Amino acid sequence: MLPLESASYGLAAEAVKAGFLAAANRAGISSRIRVIGHGDDGVLPALAAAADAGVALVVGPLTRDDLKTVIAMAPSRPRMLALNQPDDGSPLPDNAYALALSVDNDAAQIARVARADGVRSFAVVVSNGALQRRFAAAFAAEWQNAGRAPLSEYRFDPNPELLGQLRRALATHPPDAVLLAIDGEDVALAKSFLPQSRVYAVSQIADGLSPPMLRDLEGVRYVEIPWLAEPDGQASAVAPRIRFDSPLLERLYALGLDALALAQMFAEPAPPDRVELDGATGHLSLTPAGTFARQGRMMVIHDGRAMPDPALR
Repeated sequence: MLPLESASYGLAAEAVKAGFLAAANRAGISSRIRVIGHGDDGVLPALAAAADAGVALVVGPLTRDDLKTVIAMAPSRPRMLALNQPDDGSPLPDNAYALALSVDNDAAQIARVARADGVRSFAVVVSNGALQRRFAAAFAAEWQNAGRAPLSEYRFDPNPELLGQLRRALATHPPDAVLLAIDGEDVALAKSFLPQSRVYAVSQIADGLSPPMLRDLEGVRYVEIPWLAEPDGQASAVAPRIRFDSPLLERLYALGLDALALAQMFAEPAPPDRVELDGATGHLSLTPAGTFARQGRMMVIHDGRAMPDPALR
């Protein structure tokens, strides 16, 4: 159940659909799959069509808004594997599960890796984008829930005078590490104003950056899905590969691959209460809340290219 008819989300939905059907064809179960497309305001009729068809499991919705609509307005529905998660952290209803390509998982993973690296103090430099703010907030929650010292937060602004203020502030109180929650096009500029320290960054930091720009990000670490981090790895070798024009669509294709693997489990009469899966989007673990915790691959930018972090192999 995907927004295939949406002008805003149609391309994303097509990528998820391609991954899901490719995995279904490989597993020999494509005859069990019914694709139900809908537009921006059509998730409830699509869900009703799925219920009328007597499906064992609905895979979807894909967007946060559609998931919010379903939770609020469709209390009676088939079992559901949502491909997003509530934006307010509210619990899922009964008989619902969620697999998401959320930056929240990536932020929490970076916080855990930083603790293992021995980092004690952090400065967070964050831009005004909604995704970047969400990433920074998720990182701060994981960092401070572990009893670590409060973070020093700075707003990123490309104004040279404000960048100079950032440099002076960080020089006066140098942290062990800096987290950059900034769009890729500005991250090299921001890094040039940082002190010598470990630097971690929001996921997708390297998307679309040329090798010369990547050289300016030497040593920056971030999280990537195995499908892109290790194209020849185990998770990638067992699934058909389709090339897309953007890393974002590649990630959504991988989400479709993993959704099929989980759908096979949750379409059974008795759904599993424990799942550990090494998937294309990361290692997936079912939590008691019905969501899947996802652990990706730590990457490091070295010599003008992004590569799996050898320190964690």
